Amino acid sequence: MRHIAIIGSGPAGYYTAEACGKAFGEEAQVDIIDRMPVPFGLIRSGVAPDHQSIKAVSKRYEAVALTDMVHFVGNVSVGKDIAIAELLELYDAVVLATGAPGDRPLGIPGDDLPGVVGSAAFVGWYNGHPEFAGLAPNLSGGNVAVIGNGNVALDVARILSKSENEFAGSDIVAHALSSLTGSQVTHVTIVGRRGPHQIAMTPKELGELGHLERAAPHVDAADLPAPESDGKLDPGVRKSVGLLRKFATEASEKAVTIDFDFFAAPVEISGDGKVERLTLERTRLDGEGNATGTGERYDIDVSLVVSCIGYRTPPIEGVPYDTKLGRFANQEGRIKDGLYCVGWARRGPTGTIGTNRPDGYMIAEKIGADIGGGSGKEGRAGLDRLMADRKVDIVTFRDWQKIDLAEVAHARSGAPREKFTSIPEMVSAISGE
Repeated sequence: MRHIAIIGSGPAGYYTAEACGKAFGEEAQVDIIDRMPVPFGLIRSGVAPDHQSIKAVSKRYEAVALTDMVHFVGNVSVGKDIAIAELLELYDAVVLATGAPGDRPLGIPGDDLPGVVGSAAFVGWYNGHPEFAGLAPNLSGGNVAVIGNGNVALDVARILSKSENEFAGSDIVAHALSSLTGSQVTHVTIVGRRGPHQIAMTPKELGELGHLERAAPHVDAADLPAPESDGKLDPGVRKSVGLLRKFATEASEKAVTIDFDFFAAPVEISGDGKVERLTLERTRLDGEGNATGTGERYDIDVSLVVSCIGYRTPPIEGVPYDTKLGRFANQEGRIKDGLYCVGWARRGPTGTIGTNRPDGYMIAEKIGADIGGGSGKEGRAGLDRLMADRKVDIVTFRDWQKIDLAEVAHARSGAPREKFTSIPEMVSAISGE
């Protein structure tokens, strides 16, 4: 019997479990360990609440979770409740599928002022993640800056700009919906160091900005390269740039303006004890396509800055770490004997949810080659014994189903669920309290 522990219950974790099931069948037991009492990671707390079609992929992971060989082990924090070294003693293979839940720092003066928020925290706030439910971002000012030119920046700008009616059918949590409904924000500036040809925004997500009830996107036509140069672009980027051209020529006036400020690098955030202004420097592209400063600086008044410039995988004691790349040090997923990583923890925060599927199958193949038929280790029995000794209450998938039912039962009209935003609430739901 092969005993495999997967740390993290997001897409990378479940695709790896699915791959192990197909590779090893009944000759393996897979435990998916997560520090939260609820599974599905990024799908639950990272995907925008108004993108329910994307969240539906969790049904595939649920099918994996309900197989006899896969077991969810929630409410167990690796590095706190149990060490990596201890897991390696219990399991033939340990796979780190922890994702990249930490924000890359802006690294400019003033980035620690109240009112500067990373996208992981902001997205976690409107998705009800227990660690960020109490964030309370300042939405009382008129202007917000969103730094970044990827899909996360689009998510943040869109959520900030929607009307209450447009959240119908979403699973945005009540505290965020209440704050956004009372928001005084009328101007969102999306800041990018480079130009339209370098954006990482996909056409579907970018196109949504053009269909908002009370908000309209604006692009300065002077920032757009000559149309004939679009032909050199990847087809997806070319479609996105086409949308930017449309925004530049068909700009409309609505209650909320979403401005794209290209060729602008943040250099300082300042204010009297809180965010009041963002200083930007005009940039130009060098021959390699990198942004370099021109020396021309200007300020925009803002009361909130949301940084969407990328994520990092948090280090775990006992695991080699690549500080420069913000992920675990590995060779094609192998870290050291018996220890692997997959998904963003392996390659950094790149790719889509689906990119994690081939990643998971690759790691399953490596595990099979490395551990053979297994070594007779204890696996789950040993984990249960250690957690009982340490008074850690494991949450099973059956327990999660009770939480799920309670969230669905508490949903406001038209919403799929009302998420519990604290771990004690989740645990209480298991016992029906």
